[in-house]
Amino acid sequence: MVQDTQSTSPTLSVDAEGIARITFDAPDRSANILTEAVMTRLSETVRQLREEADAGRVRGVLIVSAKPGSFIVGADIDVLASVEDPDEGMRAARLGQDVYMALEKLPIPTVAAIDGVCMGGGTELALACRYRLASDHPKTRLALPEVQLGILPAWGGTTRIPRLIGLRAALDLLLTGKAVDGRKAKRLGLVEAVLPHEGFPERAMEFLLARVEGGPIRTGARRGIGLRLLEDTAPGRKVVLAAARRKVMKRTGGNYPAPLKILEVLRYSLGRPVERALEMEATAAGELLISPVSKNLVHVFRLREGARKGTGVQGKVEAKEISELGVVGAGVMGGGIAQLAAFHGIRVRVKDVRHEPVAQALRHADALFEKAIEKRMLERREARQAMERISGGVDYSGFGQVDLVVEAVVEEPEVKHAVFRELEAETGGGCVLTSNTSSLSITEMAEDLADPGRLLGMHFFNPVHKMPLVEVVRGDRTRDEAVATVYALALRMGKVPVVVRDGPGFLVNRLLGPYLNEAGYLLWEGASIDVIDDAAKGFGMPMGPLRLVDEVGVDVTRHAGDVLHRSFGERFTPAPPLVAIGESGRLGRKGGKGFYRYEGGREAGVDPSVYEDLGDLSSSRREDPPDIELWARLLLPMINEAARVLSDEVASSAADVDLAMVMGTGFPPFRGGLLRYADEVHPRVLVERLQRYEEALGPRFAPAPALERLAREDRSFYEAFPTRAE
Repeated sequence: MVQDTQSTSPTLSVDAEGIARITFDAPDRSANILTEAVMTRLSETVRQLREEADAGRVRGVLIVSAKPGSFIVGADIDVLASVEDPDEGMRAARLGQDVYMALEKLPIPTVAAIDGVCMGGGTELALACRYRLASDHPKTRLALPEVQLGILPAWGGTTRIPRLIGLRAALDLLLTGKAVDGRKAKRLGLVEAVLPHEGFPERAMEFLLARVEGGPIRTGARRGIGLRLLEDTAPGRKVVLAAARRKVMKRTGGNYPAPLKILEVLRYSLGRPVERALEMEATAAGELLISPVSKNLVHVFRLREGARKGTGVQGKVEAKEISELGVVGAGVMGGGIAQLAAFHGIRVRVKDVRHEPVAQALRHADALFEKAIEKRMLERREARQAMERISGGVDYSGFGQVDLVVEAVVEEPEVKHAVFRELEAETGGGCVLTSNTSSLSITEMAEDLADPGRLLGMHFFNPVHKMPLVEVVRGDRTRDEAVATVYALALRMGKVPVVVRDGPGFLVNRLLGPYLNEAGYLLWEGASIDVIDDAAKGFGMPMGPLRLVDEVGVDVTRHAGDVLHRSFGERFTPAPPLVAIGESGRLGRKGGKGFYRYEGGREAGVDPSVYEDLGDLSSSRREDPPDIELWARLLLPMINEAARVLSDEVASSAADVDLAMVMGTGFPPFRGGLLRYADEVHPRVLVERLQRYEEALGPRFAPAPALERLAREDRSFYEAFPTRAE
């Protein structure tokens, strides 16, 4: 890949008082990215400043961004992805370290004035400055998210941050990649002050002038003697790092090498000279950059970025701005949608046929805001203001002014049809109508409407405030403007939208169907519940398929399975144990028992009595199959169905399938997505295994025609089903 060799950013200016200003403002970009050309220009700028400072012509440096709401968002992902040799990765890290070390060694005060998003290499640049300031703007966030790409901060971030804010606080940022706002950054000692957004550059300059004229001030965390003894001594660090490693292994199962490598680098570098620590950091970066896990995580990152920059439609279509939202159907789901919208500044009107569900929705929304306060995502005043945006009742009062409605009533076609007939009469002609249905036909719901073009699906996943995916379901007659509007709204709510065509189960539930069903067949054949689920978790799934049935709800899973069986026939024939548990009265987590027991809202292990409700399985009990066999049985049906989904044009690309599965089911990001994993195995191998299972277990394993075609043509899913440009 050809890289730009020159950049006009950053620029350097020096005023008559000897105060320098470095301004990042990448042309033709909405945010500043640290490309090779930008880093070269920054290196030249720092060298020039050193000469001027040594000559006494420059007394201080202020580093700013001219991009509204953004400081520096990090390094060039394309360059990171192109590294194939560990020595090349190590050299790239060392070059960045050299630039930042030269900045750190300037003999004058340096201030990073952060007003907006500051990520990765941008945060590392700030760490190399003598002082850091943050604005109180809502977009101001600092993070070192490299671990989410399977790497570590390698331009000095891993080395500098524990020395600045202490080991435990640094680990919380390094091992998760989470962002902190200005207030949290100040509490951590990551920034010296939080200044008002209005007039921020001028106030930052005043701070710098105070340091130039008044001398240095202390930076970093204020730690008590107990914490210093724990973090600044070899025995104490050993305890902290060992505890962190246990936590990482519990959370990741050891599938992600980057957090373990971060701990290893810190173990050997803390207490040693910075120069030696930087060497270890660079060597680790080279090793991680070429790892398959990093390549897969970068792939998933690109999928997310592609969705964030998209519109959901081909060509230029104007999305409608949503300022008022209606939610029909209260309760937990309705309350979750209302809370999410209100959190993002939208006024919401909730409607149900009875007062109690409306009250429940409001209570649920209020509880979610309380959790946001506890996590310091919101101040109590902000949460109260957001909650005041939500109102509710048992009639359609206010719906004449809403811009969009989300229907979230029970999954009964007659009820939904009646609701949409009412909504068409009660809302303005420009109001977009959406259904949160997980399986019912959008096209059929639209048949009763005079204007079917304004109806589509907006399928949230439960719990709404946690699950990132929204399926934007396009009916046969849905207009582009409606799709673009819902897509933009999902992005505004912080979700990852994927546009899918109307069809039974849409995308995610259609692929989950054979996965969950095959778990039932494995159970029928004698594999135990915990062995099946542990195998799935060992592959990297967040929970096993039978545990997922409990989480979704036994009744909901049974309903979705019936829809798929009616639509697609024999290959979706329900496994006998899933039929039996559906008839047993068990509801899963919400009812206190399913395949597992639940005590105080927490999973308390497999319920031994479930085997009795499922029928006598003891006679067919045999030795549990190995994990690799269980993986094949669970994953092959999903991949096979994905081939059919693409052939049916329910999804438009392999990338959309993977993004939806990662964001909607927790398919392990370190594997890159369902179809990226399938391509690594190769369609030819997949077809051979499916054919063997078809012979042994029946037609539900019959290879999909599209998959057989890929095998014959020696093509991958990503080659055969590429992303279309919008």
